[in-house]
Amino acid sequence: QVQLVESGGGLVQPGGSLRLSCATSGFTLDDYAIGWFRQAPGKEREGVSCISFADGSTYYADSVKGRFTMSRDNAKNTVYLEMNSLKPEDTAVYYCAAGPIATPIASLYDYWGQGTQVTVSS
Repeated sequence: QVQLVESGGGLVQPGGSLRLSCATSGFTLDDYAIGWFRQAPGKEREGVSCISFADGSTYYADSVKGRFTMSRDNAKNTVYLEMNSLKPEDTAVYYCAAGPIATPIASLYDYWGQGTQVTVSS
């Protein structure tokens, strides 16, 4: 059974940092791409970052380039999203997803986690 479980969200001040985790199980991480998406109230789900472990391709939205970084812990089958220099506009529910290719298009992902809330506020 495929599962993705996000954790690490919370309340942080502007300029602060958070690291989100996406624990995966039920599939081989090397065969999939993992994407991070976010959805703020009243807005569409937005592709933030994604990586293909099959070919190493990556994508970062312009709004997060230089601030967010994806990484992976092979032993734990966990993918991370390191978020630095956080801004109030980064406030959203963050989701990780697994799919066949690294793309910011949410509809192309097959499996989704339940989401974790990130709030950037003073």
